[in-house]
Amino acid sequence: MLGGAALLAAPFVLTGRAFAAEGGAALPIPPILEADGAQPVTLTARKGSHAFVPGTQTPTLGYEADYLGPTLRVRRGRTAQIDVVNRTDDVVTAHWHGAHVPGNMDGGPQTAFAPGQTWSARFDVHHPAATLWYHSHVHGKTGPQVYHGLAGLLLVDDPAAPDGLPSDYGVNDIPLVVQDRSFDSSGRLVYDISGMMSLMGGFLGDTICVNGAVRPVADVPRGLVRLRLLNGSNARFYDFTFADGRQFHQVASDGGLLPAPVARNRIALAPAERAEIVVDFSADSAPVRLISSDLAQGGMMGGGMMGGGAGSGGTLDILTFSPGSAQGNAPSALPAALPAPPFDLGAPVRTREFRLDMHAGSMIGSMARRLFGATGSIMGINGNAYDMGRIDAALTLGETELWRVSAPMMVHPFHVHGCSFQVVSRGGQPVDPATEGHKDVVVVDASGVEILVQVNKKADAADPFMLHCHILEHEDAGMMAQFTVT
Repeated sequence: MLGGAALLAAPFVLTGRAFAAEGGAALPIPPILEADGAQPVTLTARKGSHAFVPGTQTPTLGYEADYLGPTLRVRRGRTAQIDVVNRTDDVVTAHWHGAHVPGNMDGGPQTAFAPGQTWSARFDVHHPAATLWYHSHVHGKTGPQVYHGLAGLLLVDDPAAPDGLPSDYGVNDIPLVVQDRSFDSSGRLVYDISGMMSLMGGFLGDTICVNGAVRPVADVPRGLVRLRLLNGSNARFYDFTFADGRQFHQVASDGGLLPAPVARNRIALAPAERAEIVVDFSADSAPVRLISSDLAQGGMMGGGMMGGGAGSGGTLDILTFSPGSAQGNAPSALPAALPAPPFDLGAPVRTREFRLDMHAGSMIGSMARRLFGATGSIMGINGNAYDMGRIDAALTLGETELWRVSAPMMVHPFHVHGCSFQVVSRGGQPVDPATEGHKDVVVVDASGVEILVQVNKKADAADPFMLHCHILEHEDAGMMAQFTVT
């Protein structure tokens, strides 16, 4: 088995999955790092070690931590000043996923910087209140770098638009970074994409972790609790629900608040999608379990969770909530309306089509070339694998476009940098924006989706925006394109 620095440097780790980690530890709450513009803050990408399994340390990566990073909080109307330092052994970036920032501040592949260097991000925050996130975005290395810990939450606060929702961070406003990970027989992280299924569908772990802890327990007050859910997995899709079937309310999606709370009893999140939900624990004294179905890989192949079978439709335990004493000064009821950003993109001036391609015919040869260290892109968009030197589309600043996106072979989460978009239709059926909200990731299948896109930040050919599948192994394998905005 590869270990230490070799484990972190290797693109593929050829080690079998043979360990079922025990859960039940207390849910870790990432510390807040205020990046409200009052002064520059430092975010250091570094090597570390983390005990997913008690008594066993495994090599990891993190920002300002051994694994994952702090919750960055920026404020609308201020200028964020974040100095990202690289103390790892490889090039890294920090992509502000979902943020409306210029291309040269987006943290995409062109921004990759070497060990010992610092990238200084300075951007005005015009985004409405939202749960965003950040992660490394080095082309060909995003999968292993995020898997080993280079990711964290990014919250946008808007004091001018109070929402009346629970807001005591870590108490009744709880961040949940949900990931799947695998471990070898000694309890060390395994990242293995040597097989056909992992290349085709993306890497699936066999153990659920939340905020870096295996199936943890979260102490919560009795009353309304806001959960900020991020699917931070490389490739796994979730279908979250509570074991007792209780109702909850969704109050926000990727790009910010919904116009009003939406009652649900389950919510599906693809890789990189976020949702804020509010759960009422006021009548609970016994533990409450958040679970998910064991969905098929990428909507196509088996999931492979221990004890659940391969995409068996069985149950995955995510985490358990332990309700405690009554809350103090927290809201006792949900507001009837929320200060959501308006849907005012206007009529599109042009239409573009994007097809997410899997070049299955060259899969085996490309897999072999990659295993032996050679390059070989096996996926693409509109027939072209990603090329950092090629611009695939040129947009005009502030113009609205209609994008038709399809995925003939399997389901993909499609992400656009630099903006939030509006989903217009799925499979030819109209979508209600009031329940969908503003998005930056949308699930695409063979029936296709239509989205309205308007980008209000510039990006030139030196620092273009990306559009790509957010199954990280697909992105690394070439299912990505780039565009300018002038």
